[in-house]
Amino acid sequence: MKIELNGEAHECPDQTSVAALLDQLSLTGRRVAVEVNEDIVPRSRHSDHALNPGDRVEVVHAIGGG
Repeated sequence: MKIELNGEAHECPDQTSVAALLDQLSLTGRRVAVEVNEDIVPRSRHSDHALNPGDRVEVVHAIGGG
């Protein structure tokens, strides 16, 4: 299925979860925030939040600082 990932077209298998997408992108275990269709998906829901064709996904890396 096709989704929009950080503003660009991206192809992934049907019913891919947010966790599976992060794994495909080699971001598992990294500090990231994920938004699907302008809604934040909490880390606790990454495994059970399935993506749908046409979803707009934004993955933002968390950077510490002060």
